[in-house]
Amino acid sequence: MGYIKEKFKVKAEELGLEVKELIKNHGSRKIDEVTIGQVYQGMRGITGLVSETSLLDANEGIRFRGYSIPELREHLPKTQGGAEPLPEGLFYLMLIGELPTEADVQYLSGMWARRSHVPNYVFDAIEALPISTHPMTMFNVGIMALQTESVFAKAYAEGMSKKDYWSYMYEDTMNLIARLPHIAAYVYRRKYKGGHHIQPNGMLDWAANFAHMLGYDDDGFKELMRLYMTIHADHEGGNVSAHTTHLVGSALSDAYLAFAAGMNGLAGPLHGLANQEVIKWILNMREELGGGIPTKAQIEQYVRKTLSEGKVVPGYGHAVLRKTDPRFTAQMEFAKKHLQNDELVRIVWMVYDTVPGILQELGKVKNPWPNVDAHSGALLVHYGFVEYEFYTVLFGVSRALGVLASLCWDRALALPIERPKSVTTEWMKLFVEGKLEAIAD
Repeated sequence: MGYIKEKFKVKAEELGLEVKELIKNHGSRKIDEVTIGQVYQGMRGITGLVSETSLLDANEGIRFRGYSIPELREHLPKTQGGAEPLPEGLFYLMLIGELPTEADVQYLSGMWARRSHVPNYVFDAIEALPISTHPMTMFNVGIMALQTESVFAKAYAEGMSKKDYWSYMYEDTMNLIARLPHIAAYVYRRKYKGGHHIQPNGMLDWAANFAHMLGYDDDGFKELMRLYMTIHADHEGGNVSAHTTHLVGSALSDAYLAFAAGMNGLAGPLHGLANQEVIKWILNMREELGGGIPTKAQIEQYVRKTLSEGKVVPGYGHAVLRKTDPRFTAQMEFAKKHLQNDELVRIVWMVYDTVPGILQELGKVKNPWPNVDAHSGALLVHYGFVEYEFYTVLFGVSRALGVLASLCWDRALALPIERPKSVTTEWMKLFVEGKLEAIAD
């Protein structure tokens, strides 16, 4: 057993005892009251999940094990000469709950490099799809084809003990994270680069190797991938991709099945596909306004036109956040350091100066501020990564770090199958009329 796995085992046993005591002594204590509006409107604000890896505060933004994004950029290990955190370090933090050392990060990089081999039949499954297939579909087909490698599924079929669920889930998690960049890069090179594939370089860190297999060996792009993979990794447990992965995993589906389900959720336009919609909206705006850098007055007019047509300004608003997304700010700081004169980046900043005031004026959303998607596309385009349909796949590779670390914790804490109660609208009407009592346990 590797030392990180052994450390996780100790941490899980300690927290498991704490959870048992919480349930024993306070299991009947109410956390929240649920309203009819919450039931019908996406369960917003209902506290009904436990996710150990991160916590989202409406005003402070995301914190990974208590650390903000600026703190992560300062304290997580970096590659020699680099300024952005290595995603391996964030994964270690989410899994173990402690800041990693450089040795911890190097251990993970080496482990994932050793486990990164993808069987040829996975690529054959992707090749069977029409070239017109959306990259997220190809990506998910690759994940599902790889499911035959699940050690959890094999051990379960052979009759493993419940106390060992976490151990096999850990192995699946490490194998899947190691292999995802190769699958994603294969999809990219097949769809956009004529099928000219690039072999992995085991001497590079996880994010840099991903950039290399995509075909981008520029040091600036590698730094962007390290930042991108870090800030997109997790956003507590209630977002669609995280919740779906948890839900499917609660049925004791293995990591491949659970993660593939989460990626189907990420592919939706109200979740991960939003980053694709942002860059399309900005490019369309620039084209309609005659190219170049528009004035603020032109941007304001275009924003109002978008809203008057019953559309949204993509990249603005968030279900939880009530301030500018710290992930947007991190990307803005990266841009100011590396590419402040980029035309598209400057337009993103001008939109940022314009949209919140209009949304506040019109009362369109509770949060008029930009989220992570509002900036990422412009950074990618700067480095020549213009295939915006693929952006959600990048998001998916990153999101694996958070949801799979959480899946390890789900099995370590022996969380049960998730099965909330549902009612009909007829029941709800009778309840409102006082003809039915609230459902009790």
